[in-house]
Amino acid sequence: MISRYYLEAFEKFYETFVAVFSSSYILFYLFLAVLSYLAIKKHLNAKYFIHDDLLVKSNNMIGVSVVAPAYNEGATIVSNVKSLLSLTYPNFEVIIVNDGSTDDTLEKLIREFQLVKVDFYYKEKIKTQKVRGHYKSTNPIYAKLLVVDKNNGKSKADASNAGINSAKHPLFLCTDVDCILKKDTIIKLAKPFMESKRKVIATGAGIRISNSCEVKDGFLVKVHFPTNWFARFQELEYVRAFLFGRMAWSQINGLLLVSGGLGMFDKEVAIAAGGYWHKSLGEDMELITRMRKYMYDTKQKFSIKYIPESLCWTEVPANADVLIRQRSRWARGLIQTLYLHRTMFFNPKYGRTAFLVLPYFFTFEFMVPILELLGIFSLLIGFYILDIDYIFLFYVSLFVYLFYLILTLVSIFLDEILYRNYANLKEILILTGMAFIEPFAYHPVNIYASLKGYWQFFRQKEQKWGEMPRLGFNSENKKNNEAA
Repeated sequence: MISRYYLEAFEKFYETFVAVFSSSYILFYLFLAVLSYLAIKKHLNAKYFIHDDLLVKSNNMIGVSVVAPAYNEGATIVSNVKSLLSLTYPNFEVIIVNDGSTDDTLEKLIREFQLVKVDFYYKEKIKTQKVRGHYKSTNPIYAKLLVVDKNNGKSKADASNAGINSAKHPLFLCTDVDCILKKDTIIKLAKPFMESKRKVIATGAGIRISNSCEVKDGFLVKVHFPTNWFARFQELEYVRAFLFGRMAWSQINGLLLVSGGLGMFDKEVAIAAGGYWHKSLGEDMELITRMRKYMYDTKQKFSIKYIPESLCWTEVPANADVLIRQRSRWARGLIQTLYLHRTMFFNPKYGRTAFLVLPYFFTFEFMVPILELLGIFSLLIGFYILDIDYIFLFYVSLFVYLFYLILTLVSIFLDEILYRNYANLKEILILTGMAFIEPFAYHPVNIYASLKGYWQFFRQKEQKWGEMPRLGFNSENKKNNEAA
């Protein structure tokens, strides 16, 4: 039996540790908030120097290959491809990678876009599952479309790599086939590659939630705040993470994550770094980490840029089971990446990545769920055995809660002032109200999912990418589920 003396010592140590950790956490986020403000201000000022419409009319625009893996997307594949083909940019191609679909995805593509199998010079610069063939359209209207048919690789990474191998342009934009992109997405993401004095190796932008949005034939008609509760909480996460966190890291060239749903990359650097790792459960973060490592190893100066605009809409989990499965995978992907690149930590060769970025992700992303679990044990010990200092606990908790709340509300209002993504005031007020209850109603679900992911990783349970069932658009099934 553990003596009362040791329990009291642990309790005092943990209280002090929590106070120091919380203070550090808040100070660091204040630092990120200032950086985010500076980055957004810089971006808005830069918008007025070179207008996008002038660049689009240029005949010398850098070429971009849009890579979109597809697995059993037969229900919406035609409208999704038409949406990608409609993007506004003078020099791009759309590469759809049919990753061994077992439904009629390929058949619908062949029939709708008049595809025929062609002789294609395919060089496997990144190893993937066998590519069975390449298809092009006999109709000049669809000259920009290339369909790659391959054996299933059991991961988006393997399919993406096949698309990168097939790409003819120096930049590639990786997205999901069911994502809805704004028409000017390519120019927004490609612009930093052409303007920056330092070599840009990747760019990303804001992603928003398409649940409840009005979508017709693959095109976004009107943005609405989600009616589903789980989707609403994720809307808060996306606004806060994309507008604050990633803009701040971009300002100090510390981005370690460009979302797999929308990211543009320098193809040469991505291939040299090895492409997407097909065993990764966080392939987007892992690729950026490896690209950064490659640039350091080859002693090249580089930057990764983030665009503070919503350019992509995607469907998110609408129930607890799917959400927990997704977040558990993200948690496993985080620890997998940190472990794989552990030799970079505090290695002078890797600059701020080694001394700032990776330590931040370990301390404030990986450790937080574990510390919160320890906090629950500490509370139970204090409640049943010791005389816990409830006043101290209350003030620390209140301070952290209010700080989080202010940060979230500022993110919401800043997003609305800059981009006006919502249909009316009612939606903004609902989103604001959700911020007050998020720590109690939604945050525990995320913590549970993260801890589950850690447990699965350390048990060395088979690492599977998994699938996320999608409700799709314009269906009664979706309306019924969203209303639930």
